[in-house]
Amino acid sequence: MGHLHIFDMDGTLLTGTTANLEIARHLGTLPELHDLEARFAAGTLDTRGFSTEIHRLWRHLTPAVVATAYRAATWLTGITDVCADIRARGEHSAVITMSPDFFARHLLDHGFDDIVASRFPPMPFTGTLDPAGILTPADKVRIADALLARHGLTTDQCTAYGDSMSDAPLFRHLTNTVAVNADHHLAGIAALDYRGTDLHAAYTLARALHPA
Repeated sequence: MGHLHIFDMDGTLLTGTTANLEIARHLGTLPELHDLEARFAAGTLDTRGFSTEIHRLWRHLTPAVVATAYRAATWLTGITDVCADIRARGEHSAVITMSPDFFARHLLDHGFDDIVASRFPPMPFTGTLDPAGILTPADKVRIADALLARHGLTTDQCTAYGDSMSDAPLFRHLTNTVAVNADHHLAGIAALDYRGTDLHAAYTLARALHPA
């Protein structure tokens, strides 16, 4: 029987941080990013507006800076082992994140089958940003359903791992859900609540949700 495992990135695979924070730290733009995050939290900036602002702020960003920020970030342990086990069982893995694709696609090196993230133009940003390519929390449900359809699976054959309210629409859509170091808002609607730094431990718990 097939199965699809969907992982969030910021705060889930990335522990205690986000792709944007790691890039801002390396570019020296943390104050500007914190201001954008405050506007987002206040509801005066949505995900597309936020991405438009970082596209402007980081117009000189290069792949080398992104790679350095990616390598320096704090990740859960066991990511590669989990991807290998999923593949060995004939199952599928995906990362769905609202963060930029230029950061998230580095996760392909761990063995994920699919990485779906907000689309940005090539670096440095001489091209314009298409707001339609920026993901919202609701898009996670749409993308998950498309992946399930591609693999001929049902929602009962899918497990999601996430940490924040941006994962809530997907968690409400699925039965098999694992909150990873999440606050009470998401943990309260998840089937399982994991606290720790090892993805393999969270994954082992999740397999109990679908023992077949």
